Amino acid sequence: MFKYIKNDLPASVVVFFVALPLCLGIALASGAPLFSGLIAGIVGGIVVGALSGSQLGVSGPAAGLAAIVLTAIGTLGGFENFLVAVVLGGIIQILFGVLKGGIIAYYFPSSVIKGMLTGIGIIIILKQIPHFFGYDADPEGDQAFFQVDGENTFSEILVALNNISPGATLIAVIALAILILWDKVLTKKSKIFQLIQGPLVAVVLGILYFIFTQGNSNWGISPEHLVQVPVLESFANFGSLFQFPNFSVIGNPEIWITAFTIALVASLETLLCVEATDKLDPYKRTTPANRELFAQGVGNSISGLLGGLPITQVIVRSSANIQSGGRTKLAAIVHGFLLLISVLLIPRLLNMIPLSVLAAVLFIVGFKLAKPSLFKTMYQLGWKQFVPFIVTVVGLVFTDLLIGIALGLAVGIVVILIKSYQNSHFLHIEDKGNGENMIKMTLAEEVTFINKGAILKELDRLPENSYLELDVRKTRYLDNDIIEILEDFSGKAKSKNINIKLISERGVVENPESYIKFFNLRPKQTA
Repeated sequence: MFKYIKNDLPASVVVFFVALPLCLGIALASGAPLFSGLIAGIVGGIVVGALSGSQLGVSGPAAGLAAIVLTAIGTLGGFENFLVAVVLGGIIQILFGVLKGGIIAYYFPSSVIKGMLTGIGIIIILKQIPHFFGYDADPEGDQAFFQVDGENTFSEILVALNNISPGATLIAVIALAILILWDKVLTKKSKIFQLIQGPLVAVVLGILYFIFTQGNSNWGISPEHLVQVPVLESFANFGSLFQFPNFSVIGNPEIWITAFTIALVASLETLLCVEATDKLDPYKRTTPANRELFAQGVGNSISGLLGGLPITQVIVRSSANIQSGGRTKLAAIVHGFLLLISVLLIPRLLNMIPLSVLAAVLFIVGFKLAKPSLFKTMYQLGWKQFVPFIVTVVGLVFTDLLIGIALGLAVGIVVILIKSYQNSHFLHIEDKGNGENMIKMTLAEEVTFINKGAILKELDRLPENSYLELDVRKTRYLDNDIIEILEDFSGKAKSKNINIKLISERGVVENPESYIKFFNLRPKQTA
């Protein structure tokens, strides 16, 4: 794990700076104590990072669960009661892993996963525009289209442009310029620029800017535009930041419903992010999905016991890790320790980091996920790839992660059904020259009720006095609905003087009396 420490340490610093405001912002959006978001980030980094089989995935509190958490805290009668559901949800996830529920990860089309990554990239950019200009009414980490302050993603940008903070915007522009220069030029000049990451330089510059412009009414940065980490007055008060589960409510059915909801949604989000992260991995490693569910379950149980939010693997932090050169799980683990150490030792220094600088860092992350060239590539692959891709992108931007994925998956299934309908058979027509048509129809390997319409249409179009050669030698599954169509067609064939030759592995039959008997089937059975 320490073989690539020179790659993982700089990457962990970048992930730390990305994760810190997200942990706090998601806690705020969830209606939970701010420290609960930091607990989830620390546990997600250290515990889940150590147990996971993912080399590049980073776990922590997820924006996709914020609405569920916000509702559940009110429904269950308080945060301590909600924590019981988090612990139980973790145990259910462990069971999912043991029962090999991770197999669901392999049933999402590549076009949908690429659409998810692109949509997340666009959302990151859109959501960070207000923070870039120093307008922070909406908490960091809120990814839903309709936001907690009553605006939507696009109206929030318009409001932000009417409320620009000059100081926050200036340092954000400078930070963005540094990041682009670092990425495109300096890293190619010397190894020192590969070891010291651009985001770290941008953050340090942001802190210095805040210090030197304090008190300046025009160019200074006010406290609401800074990171806001809870500050301990002394280590003796450390325990006061924690809240613990109230297990006396474990018999409440609502607790168990919430626990199962958390387990299901967190597992699905994790598996989607695992699939996406593996696609981004330049070394094409594969994450064991069942082990990931087990690791997430252990992490959620521990997070709930310590007073933290639910955890999933998250694509924003994972992609930041990959783009910063992370190679192994050490980057995720170290980022967790950095969260812990910094909260304990330097919270006041962290509270000098402008949110606009972190927005500039996330701009780069978002752009690398949603490169314009990807749209062109997906379009060139044809409509079967492009349509599910673009539906997923639009769904994510205008709704949320799970709804966007569901829309893309639904469109992908429709595409499969259309192609299955079209590819149920192969039809070839020969003219013998004496006015008699020879029609050769070869059925596909699997023919189901979905193919009824296509086959029935072709059979009805056969001209009178023709000769049909029906080849089922390649067919391994023939639905009873199709056999009934053939059975009904045999009567029409006689009236239209159509001779039928049925070719199968069992031999050749001229004008079979009964297709059901031929395939050794009783009515309403399938082959």
